Amino acid sequence: MKKIAIAAAALMMGSMSASAADLAARPYTKAPPPVVSVYNWGGFYIGGHVGGAWTNQEWINTANTTGFGDLSPGDGFRQRGSGIFGGGHVGYNWQASNFVFGLEGTVSGLDNHGTVLNTVFGAGLDDQFSWRADWMATITGRAGIAVNNNLFYVKGGYAGVNNRLSVVDAVPLTGSGSQTQWHNGWTVGAGWEYGITANWIVGFEYDYSQFERKSYQLAGAAAPAVYTFDAKPRDIQSAVVRLSYKFGAPVVAKY
Repeated sequence: MKKIAIAAAALMMGSMSASAADLAARPYTKAPPPVVSVYNWGGFYIGGHVGGAWTNQEWINTANTTGFGDLSPGDGFRQRGSGIFGGGHVGYNWQASNFVFGLEGTVSGLDNHGTVLNTVFGAGLDDQFSWRADWMATITGRAGIAVNNNLFYVKGGYAGVNNRLSVVDAVPLTGSGSQTQWHNGWTVGAGWEYGITANWIVGFEYDYSQFERKSYQLAGAAAPAVYTFDAKPRDIQSAVVRLSYKFGAPVVAKY
């Protein structure tokens, strides 16, 4: 009987040891890593912008065979004007990790204009010059760094502006003329955008643009006499706030 009891106790101890070993051998399951949402800047977007712009306008006479024109070749003026600047933009972004690349086109209206009264020969012998830059367009590339909902970028490319120059002389000989031309140029800029939702984006942008020089014929009814100027908007600077809507841009999960 005693031998039977000892054998039963040994068998029980062996079973307990085997159960403990089985428990120790079970694999440990880690908790899944947290999911972090990453803002997706990729996709097509459209929006509007509004702010202010500053223009430096320059015109230099190159020929004058009219009776009313008061300036001689080499004479001219430069004036600075400012006004409201605003319009629309459309573009597309590609994102690779934290790098964002894109193409964007803009069309903007502006109210930059000015008037200069030439009194070189006295107040009674005057040319009154007026100029206006009224709308411009750009096609640019963009490159930036995304920090989740923030995008810091630079841009550069083509810019063009519609420009008008006119002259009126009322005394002692009357005459007038005007011409409107399109000036090609280039632009560079920088900006910041913030994704307030998956689709709505606000931002701020500054741009600097320069344009080519063109010849303007202001003789008007005095033709074939000429009153000719080399003129251009030397530069246009603008600062705007932006609001954009981005299509099909879900939040990307990052583990």
